[in-house]
Amino acid sequence: MRAKPAPINTPETTEAASRGFSIDAHRLAAPKAAPGLHLVATPIGNLGDITLRALQTLAGVDIIACEDTRITRRLTERYDISAQLKPYHEHNAEAARPKILERLAQGGSVALVSDAGTPLISDPGFKLVREVCAAGHAVYALPGPSSVLAALSVAALPTDRFFFEGFLPAKSAARRTRLAELARIDATLVMFESGNRVQDTLAELAGIMGTREAAICRELTKLHEEISRAPLSELAREADTLETRGEFVLVIAPPAADAEVMTADALDDLLRGQLATQTVKDAVAHAVELSGRPRREVYARALELAKDLRGGDGED
Repeated sequence: MRAKPAPINTPETTEAASRGFSIDAHRLAAPKAAPGLHLVATPIGNLGDITLRALQTLAGVDIIACEDTRITRRLTERYDISAQLKPYHEHNAEAARPKILERLAQGGSVALVSDAGTPLISDPGFKLVREVCAAGHAVYALPGPSSVLAALSVAALPTDRFFFEGFLPAKSAARRTRLAELARIDATLVMFESGNRVQDTLAELAGIMGTREAAICRELTKLHEEISRAPLSELAREADTLETRGEFVLVIAPPAADAEVMTADALDDLLRGQLATQTVKDAVAHAVELSGRPRREVYARALELAKDLRGGDGED
C-alpha cells in the first residue's frame, strides 16, 4: 500500500497553523480575522482580564498596531500569540496611518490596541478610525477593560450620568481654570492624573469643589490597587501621605442641588484664566455663565483682577 505524501508546508498553511493562543498550556486555534480594523480592549493591569474574543482576534489578525510594542508583547507572550506587532502612537501616527490603510485596502486585518484599556480613550486612535471609515473599510469594536468604568464601579458615587475629562492641563493656572469649569457640570466627574501631580490636583479640587464626595483609584486591577473614598477636603488634607507611584483615576461626585454659586476663590481662578487670553467683556460673559453669580459682581471683580494682571485700568 503506497504511503500518502506528506503535506507541503506552504506559506498559507504555515501561517494558518501559527494562528492561535494558549491558556493554561492548552493551545487553541484562532480563525483568520475578518478584513478590517479591530479595536481591541486590553487589560488595564491584570493580564487575566481579557476576553476570549479579544484573544481570538489578536491571534487572527495580520498586524497588531500598538502604542508600545514592549507593553503589548507582554500580553502576546503571556498567551503565546505570534501576530506581528507594529507601533502606532502620537509620534509616528502620520506616517503609520497610510501603511495601515494600504494593508486594509489589500484585504488585510489589523487590530488596534492601546497600552491598557479601550482604544481611543486618551490615545491617538481617533484619526485612524476616521480615515478607515472614510475609506469604506469595516471597523469592529471588541469591548473589554476600561479604567474609566472600573473606577466608576468602585467609587460608590452616582453613575447614572458622568463626564470623562481625561488628563487635566499640566500647568497649575490652566488646571484651576478648567476645574472651575468642570465644577458646574451636573454629573459625576472622572479624570486621569499622574502621580507627580495628583497631590496638587487634590488641593485645587478641594479649593474649588469643597467637600464633595470623591474617590482616588490607584493602580486599578493591579497588585497594589488602592481605593480611597472621602470628601475632597479630607483627601486633600491627607494628600501628603498618599503613595504617588502608579496610575490614578479620580472620581468626584456631582454638585449638590443647592450648590449653585461658585466660591469666590474659584471665581478668581476662573477669571484669571480667562483674562489671560480674552477681553474683560468676554471673560465676564463666560464667568457669569459658569459661576452662577450676578453679572455686576463678576464684572467688578474682573476689573480688579485685570488691573492687577495688566497694570492698567482694566478696561478694554
